[in-house]
Amino acid sequence: MQLTDLRNYQSKRPLKTLFYLYKKDWRNLGLSLLLYLVKHSPEWLRPLVIANVIDIISSPSTHSIEELWLNGGLLGLTIVQNIPTHYWHIRLMSVVTRKMEWTLRNALAQRLQELSISFYHRNSTGALQAKLLKDVEAIETLTRQLFQLLPSTILTIIIAVWVTAVRAPVFLWFFGATVPIAVCLIRFLKKPLRKRNQKLREQGESLSAYLVEMLKLIPLTRAHGAEPIEIERTQEELTRLQNASLKVDSINAIANASAWVILRLFGCLCLVVAAFCAYQGIGGITVGSVILLTGYFDSLTNSVVQILNVLPQMSKGFEAIHSVGEILECSEVENNDHKLEIKNIEGKFSFQGVGFTYSEANQPALTDFCLEVEPGETIALAGSSGAGKSTLLNLIIGFMEPNCGRILLDNKDLSRIDLRSYRRFISIVSQETVLFQGTVRENILYGTKRVSHADLWQAIIDAHALEFIERLPQGIETLIGENGVKLSGGQRQRLAIARALLRQPRILILDEATSSLDSESEYLIQDALSRLMYQRTTFVVAHRLSTIRQADRIIVLEKGKIVEMGNYRQLVALGGVFSRLHSFQTGLASSF
Repeated sequence: MQLTDLRNYQSKRPLKTLFYLYKKDWRNLGLSLLLYLVKHSPEWLRPLVIANVIDIISSPSTHSIEELWLNGGLLGLTIVQNIPTHYWHIRLMSVVTRKMEWTLRNALAQRLQELSISFYHRNSTGALQAKLLKDVEAIETLTRQLFQLLPSTILTIIIAVWVTAVRAPVFLWFFGATVPIAVCLIRFLKKPLRKRNQKLREQGESLSAYLVEMLKLIPLTRAHGAEPIEIERTQEELTRLQNASLKVDSINAIANASAWVILRLFGCLCLVVAAFCAYQGIGGITVGSVILLTGYFDSLTNSVVQILNVLPQMSKGFEAIHSVGEILECSEVENNDHKLEIKNIEGKFSFQGVGFTYSEANQPALTDFCLEVEPGETIALAGSSGAGKSTLLNLIIGFMEPNCGRILLDNKDLSRIDLRSYRRFISIVSQETVLFQGTVRENILYGTKRVSHADLWQAIIDAHALEFIERLPQGIETLIGENGVKLSGGQRQRLAIARALLRQPRILILDEATSSLDSESEYLIQDALSRLMYQRTTFVVAHRLSTIRQADRIIVLEKGKIVEMGNYRQLVALGGVFSRLHSFQTGLASSF
């Protein structure tokens, strides 16, 4: 199923949305429900059979022994059928729920690929992970409750009322009294349960986000001896989740205990009154009728208690539907529909009065940025932290759109281009190399298709990665660990460059690619980058100004504005902002 299958997802109407998730599986879902009711039938039949057997043995003069065998055989047959009906009920229910889980998680994964980068700035990885895993599981649990427990409990109540109406209609008022009790309890609990489950869900997402962060920070925590501080933070997060859980459990405990006491008191009263009527011979109540009435009343009260017990879980499931909707219904989707799909790029850029201000900021990050870039030109961006360099890169990649002005690519407005087709011509090498838990080969080939063996190894050679790859235990098939933890910083960068070379980009983004490397690694990577940059339009952000000596032009930014422009020698000689930055770095380096 594609994402469009969930275009009618409405978190404000959770029950309708739940039914919508199963719109193509109603046949299997209905058959599973039918089988569940059949397999559950001994629970409804047993009080009636027991009542009949009691009447048969207590009045042998009016009943034959065949009636005893008939009732026993009927009960035995309904018990035996439980094996095949239970198997096929579980089988069908599993098929539809697992399919729903797959569809929903697939839709979430697709939407996450389409959402804007700003969405990820506001939402933690742990919280999104909780929506993908825990919330979908909660919806699956809600399905089983709605299509298993509720139908069986409701049918139990109907059968109990119907049989009682036939055998002892005067006792219907006992059964009728349980309905307003249950309705009042459910109405009383609905609002506080929803609020407390929402708080519990939010606290669970917060804990999940914190745990992801904690695991990432373990090397830093260990290096600074900050384990006690981190343990204290963990305990605080766990305490918040514990308190939220206790509030949900408390209201459940009050509701369940109240329901149990009230309904059991009614059951006790029903037993005493029925026994009194049988003893006095009132209303034709027999000993079997007493057993039947108490048995069905127990079934009815148990059903009501079951509904109250699962109400918190159902509330959690409906809250999960709302939580998942925060992704599926999010409007911050990068819209590429009906836009120009490009097949080739020269690499010419024109920045015309480009400005950008972040929604939470008071000052613009970029103001009236104007620049013409020729194909194959290398443009370096320099300036202090917060000058606007990263903002400009994000605009070039298309992660954000300018608030004013426009960016032209090969004389085409970037806002009218299908960014997915545009990004196929971009490669990015940044300070924080993104690698995943796989082999060296898998990491280099990520994002590319149908790469020949020769091209793969040529990229490895050009990236100066062959020497260290050959020394790995399994060579190119070596597992590198999560985010490449088994490799050095320089080795990770060389894999990133090999990956970029394989993409054969027309536009290259280098974001402080050598800022954290030692001198030997920096030399190798600078040489590899020079091969990568050859005849490609390149935008470079470099913390070390010495690494952008060969740039065709250096753009110096200050508070989002261009303050200087020229090549390395021109800007050093100018004695302006760039010269001061250069002198500061040169003096700092000579002091060590």
